[in-house]
Order: sequence, then structure tokens, then C-alpha cells
Amino acid sequence: MLVRKSVIAALAVATFGVASAADLMVTDPWVRGTVPAQKATGAFMSLSSKQGVRIIAASSPAAGATEIHSMVMEDGVMKMRPLSFLEVPAGVKVDLKPGGYHIMLMQLKAPLVEGNMVPITLIVEGPDKQVEEVPLEVPARALASGGGAMGQGGMKHDPMKMPH
Repeated sequence: MLVRKSVIAALAVATFGVASAADLMVTDPWVRGTVPAQKATGAFMSLSSKQGVRIIAASSPAAGATEIHSMVMEDGVMKMRPLSFLEVPAGVKVDLKPGGYHIMLMQLKAPLVEGNMVPITLIVEGPDKQVEEVPLEVPARALASGGGAMGQGGMKHDPMKMPH
């Protein structure tokens, strides 16, 4: 059963860049802006949990499809893959960054420009197997944000230089 969290978490992100719900702390969320014909982009943030949770899905009305992704370098080739879930271990900060873990927004319905607020909902499963929705209002940054069009890898990923 999904439990809808209050708008307070979303307002906290919009106002302070921090949201906490479902034993999930979200800090510094942002979405990479797009150009008019672009149909996909990434959302990035830092996640932590006191008891440990799994992000089992994500959604956004700004996109036709939203997935949790990982990027890794294998045999000199950068490979991006969807994940069925993302583990956020107890007491460990998991960074979603360009070149590593991220939320992929695909089939964008409109360009995302700097200053837009993008609604994203994280579906979180706690250690008790309870599933909750964590709504976020995530600011879009200029296309070159996050270390230019390049970025550092996320948790357990090597730094890489590849635009989204």
C-alpha cells in the first residue's frame, strides 16, 4: 500500500533543498536543464537513511518515463543501465551524480530550463517492507551545471567525462 506523504516534504525541498520522509533524507536535489529538442535528462541528489531503505521507483509528470539508472565504465565503454532498485544503506550517504547513479527522466513533455521546478516522486521501501512516496520539487539548473556538461562518478563509480 502506498502512503502519500504531505506536501511539507516538497515544500522543504523547494525552500531549503532538504526533504526527509520515509526515513529518507534528500539533500541538494537538482535536474539538469535541457535544450528544446532534448527528450531526456538526469536528476541528481544526495540520499541518506538512518535505518536503510531502497528506492524502488521514481515518477515525474514532466516525463513519460522515469527510471533509476547507473552508469559504469566497462572495457573502456560507458554503459548506462536501469536499476530495479537503489539501496541506501543505514548511515551511508549515496550520491546521485552525473556519471554515476541518477534518476533518468525520459520522454520529456517540455524543455526544462534553469529555474523550473520539476516534481519528482521517489517510491521508497523501508526495512519493514512498507512502501511510501516521497514527493520532491526539484530545481532545474542550467544545462552546463554539475561540473559543466561533465561530472564526477557516483558511489562506487570512477570519475568520468561524459555528458548526459
